[in-house]
Amino acid sequence: MNKSRLEAFSDGVIAIIITIMVLEIKTPHSAEWKDLLPLYPVALSYILSFIYVAIYWGNHHHLLHTVKKVTPSIIWANAHLLFWLSLIPFATAWMGENHFAAHTVIVYAIFLMLVGGAFAILQFTIVKSNPYSAEMQVALKRQQRKALLSVTIYLVAIGTTFVNTAISGVLIFLVAVLWFIPDKNIAKALEA
Repeated sequence: MNKSRLEAFSDGVIAIIITIMVLEIKTPHSAEWKDLLPLYPVALSYILSFIYVAIYWGNHHHLLHTVKKVTPSIIWANAHLLFWLSLIPFATAWMGENHFAAHTVIVYAIFLMLVGGAFAILQFTIVKSNPYSAEMQVALKRQQRKALLSVTIYLVAIGTTFVNTAISGVLIFLVAVLWFIPDKNIAKALEA
């Protein structure tokens, strides 16, 4: 398989995920500003999830640029990532509709942790299937450390939901900030 097909398929699935999330935002039945206020938890959860999906899209695109050869294991690891990403709209809607209740935030954090794990598996599979320069191996190892830190923060966020879901939300947002810009070391290694 050509890597552009893998990327195009992934882009299509991610576009559908974003579309599903926005369709969960229900329009108020009146035209008053005050009627938008009850939508703030839904809108806030949508914004957070949109940022996350966009981050995964960007990092996925960045990672696929390193691929020289697509193997069946890469195809399945990519499908595994897309599966967990496809559950984000459910967690987003549930969390927003229930005003960030503890159980909904826990499920959201667990899904994000599973998406992160699936991304790490995809990266491992790509590295295993493609020979890389020493510079690229160092760049990808840095990304693995960032993934381990992310999982740790998600676990802390899950634990803090029993104390305060706002703290959990800040921790979840912190992981998004951590991944917001794709690793420049990978781009440098590609240029070398």
